[in-house]
This record gives sequence, C-alpha cells and structure tokens, in this order.
Amino acid sequence: MTDPNEKNGEVARITMAHGNGGRRMRELIQSLFLRHLGNPWLTPLTDAAILPHRLPPDHDLAFASDGVTVQPLFFPGGDIGSLAVHGTVNDLAVSGATPLYLSINAFLEEGLPIEQLDRIVGSLATAARANNVHIVAGDTKVLPQGLCDGVYLGVSGIGVRPRGLLLGAERIHAGDAILVSGPVGDHGIAVLLAREAFGLSGSLASDSASVLPLTQSILDLPGLRLMRDPTRGGLATVLHEIAEATGQGIQLDEGQIPIRPAVRSACDMLGYDPLFMACEGRVVAVVSIHDVDDVLRRWRALPQGQEASRIGVVVPDHDQIVVRNAWGGKRVLQPLENDPLPRIC
Repeated sequence: MTDPNEKNGEVARITMAHGNGGRRMRELIQSLFLRHLGNPWLTPLTDAAILPHRLPPDHDLAFASDGVTVQPLFFPGGDIGSLAVHGTVNDLAVSGATPLYLSINAFLEEGLPIEQLDRIVGSLATAARANNVHIVAGDTKVLPQGLCDGVYLGVSGIGVRPRGLLLGAERIHAGDAILVSGPVGDHGIAVLLAREAFGLSGSLASDSASVLPLTQSILDLPGLRLMRDPTRGGLATVLHEIAEATGQGIQLDEGQIPIRPAVRSACDMLGYDPLFMACEGRVVAVVSIHDVDDVLRRWRALPQGQEASRIGVVVPDHDQIVVRNAWGGKRVLQPLENDPLPRIC
C-alpha cells in the first residue's frame, strides 16, 4: 500500500499525526484497518456498534478481555495480530462459549513501519475469519517513540454459552483426571528463540491457534469439570490456581506430560522449567475419571489434539502440586515467584 508519508523511497512509518484525529488518522483507518477488517458493523465508524444478534434461547452472554504485547512482533507460527485474536477467542472457548464479536484497541509506536502494521492487521483479520468472529469496534492511539514496543493490542470479545453448562473449580473432586491437549511450552520457547536471545536460535513454531475445536468437542460430556488455557505462567500456574481454588492437591506424572525435545533442551540450557512456559493453543481440562477416554479420543481426532495426554490426578488433603518421575522420585512444584522471561504474551 502507499502512504502520504512515503517520500523519495523512504519507509512509510507511523507518526504522531496518525493519532491526532485528523486527516492522517482517517487515511490510516480507511486505507489499512477497514481494508482488512471492514464489515457492516465496523465500516460506518460510529461511536458504538449496533449488533443485530439475538441471544439464542437458553444461552447466556460471555465476555472476555485481553491485552497482548510480544517481542518480536513476528515469530515462527504467528505474530501479534493472530495472537491477539487467539487470546480472546480462547478465553471464551475454555469458558464453554462460542465467540461472536471482537473489539480491537491498537496502541501504535511512533516510527512503526506502516508495512509491518499492514501485515499485522491482515493477520488479525485472517485469524478472525478463521474463527467466524466479527471485529465490530476499535480504537487507535499513537504513543511517542520509546513508550511502546511497536504495537500493543487490547482485545475484548463477546460470545454465547449454553445456560445449563456448568464449569468451575467447585465441581472438581478428588480422583478427577488432569488432561492437556498437546505439548506445553512451545510458544514461550518459540518467542525466545525468535529473539535470538542468549545466543540461541531455532525453528520451533509457536502453538498459537484457536482452541475452539478442542473445547467444543467435549462440552457435552457430563464429567467435564473445568477448562483453562495455560498462557502466561504455563501449565504449572494453571494447576496452582486450580489447587488454590479447590483446596486439593494435584499429582502429576512427569513422563506423561508432552514436551517437545527443542523445548526441553532450551529449558535445560537456560535453567527454566518447561511447565511454566507459555502456551497459546492448548487446553488443560479437569474431567471425571469416567470421561478420560472419551476426551482423549475426541481430542486426538483433531489436528491440534493428536498428542493429548492424561497427565495427572486430583488428590485430597493438601494444595500442593507434586510431580512424580519414572523412577518414583517426587518433587513439589512451587508457585511462580518471578517472571522467568521478558513478557511474551
């Protein structure tokens, strides 16, 4: 695309004028955002989107909000645009909802190449279409150079959930099984390698993706207790939140937790625990022991769930996470105290 800021072959970049509400801002919205995202609800550019959607009978509204910042903006397996859509879609999905509408707030750094912004918004639009969600509202702000890492995105989403669906920590009992839909830690290590930090590099791809097919495939199972997506803080942090909410413990079988060799190697070299590394396309589910086989069969029939595994069990009387290895040894998995990496999601 062309831009009025481009002169003599110089790279067109975001300027403070793109955020002042004037001509430059209108041109950016019309020529870039609406070109990718335009639809009957967004294109009029009114102060609020008036949605024709009627709530289906026996359904409730679900609402989620997320903020996304990642460096680099583009990484193997995704970018900040697709990541922003997946983050809010997944928050709704693990709550048992079907996402319908999104609102996007874009915070742009002065000096950001407009070509990069074009790629990000294009990726965002592609991810939204793939999940059958409509971006119906948004806002754009420009921050002075140095106050933003290129682009920050704030995303809110609305979906619908069957009224009779009950999911929550209060439904979890001792003896329930802990399952994960695929290998953990891919996103955190993929972003780290993309930065070429600590002299490391590699081709590992992020798992950034919608988990909606995974969640909707098991909603009808009576023994489904809870679903979560293990993003910031990874699998271990989700399990600690479950243990704290229930007052019960969790025993993990280390040999059953799927971890890619590249993730394990990077963590071993840097002293990180892969169980704390971020995922962006996985589901952790707590289910009745009677439904374990059904969940694994359904998940493994989906492209994202082929490495799904039962990794542990809820145990009574304490709120610790205990990891057992193949030799019978045990270790207590302590809660995360410090951020192990610069912010990656």
